[in-house]
Amino acid sequence: MEPTVTLARRFWAAIEPIHSVVYFAPEPLEAARKTGLRGFWMSYFAGRVAPLGPLPAPAVEAMTYGFSPAIVSRAIPDAWKFASAESVLAARLESAPEALRRHVDGPLLARAGELADLLWQAVEGCRFDGRPLAAAWAGVPRPADQVGALWLATTVLREHRGDGHVLAGVAHGLRGLDATVTFAATGAITRAMIQPTRGWTDEDWAQSSRRLAARGLLDSGGRLTKTGGALRREVEDLTDRLAAGPVERLGSTGVELAIELATPVSRHLMDTGLIPLPNPIGAPRP
Repeated sequence: MEPTVTLARRFWAAIEPIHSVVYFAPEPLEAARKTGLRGFWMSYFAGRVAPLGPLPAPAVEAMTYGFSPAIVSRAIPDAWKFASAESVLAARLESAPEALRRHVDGPLLARAGELADLLWQAVEGCRFDGRPLAAAWAGVPRPADQVGALWLATTVLREHRGDGHVLAGVAHGLRGLDATVTFAATGAITRAMIQPTRGWTDEDWAQSSRRLAARGLLDSGGRLTKTGGALRREVEDLTDRLAAGPVERLGSTGVELAIELATPVSRHLMDTGLIPLPNPIGAPRP
């Protein structure tokens, strides 16, 4: 049974693709390359943590949670030998709105400023206790450009929810790989898609499956047990509760308006194939 869809979850689904253009559009990767970074994973990890400065690999591993140490260490700390955190951040802030403008029809962005204002109001409802990525991105000044402001607001909000999701997983005794394995076991994403994009080996996956089976969360076929399904729902529900601040700040009317404004943009990004469905993020079509 799928988790109950809450207002917080619908809000995330509506805005996540706007942020995620930075991972799928060519413009951000090309901008990262021009800073000196080499390849997608340097762009991904250095780009996500850039507001925090040139972090070492263990810190990046801790914050990105579901990624293997092996895939993080392919990019970090070497990325900082090729580009400064400041240049990576500047490239991301410039290229993300460029990508949105290039890949989204102009009329769909006509109310980008209004949506950005709503989302920045939502950011005012964020609490950053235990949320390093969200706190770092919230410290980046709001761009004057309305599409840039829109992208940055979606970034703060998705990292706020993402940091909360990590807290929820840890609170339920899940290591990063365990969270990934149980997520795949829900059927929301396939192992074939998520395992390689998170950098885990077959042996890593098998060890996690045995660990989860010993807790009664997976059966011998790698499927969620009743207990495992309940735990996953608890993780998602706690994630929603931890993401409630921005929703409460906007109120239901404000959230519904934000969803109304964001959904056509996000659907366009998915329906045109820029952001695939399914995707490694697990973002649904809103």
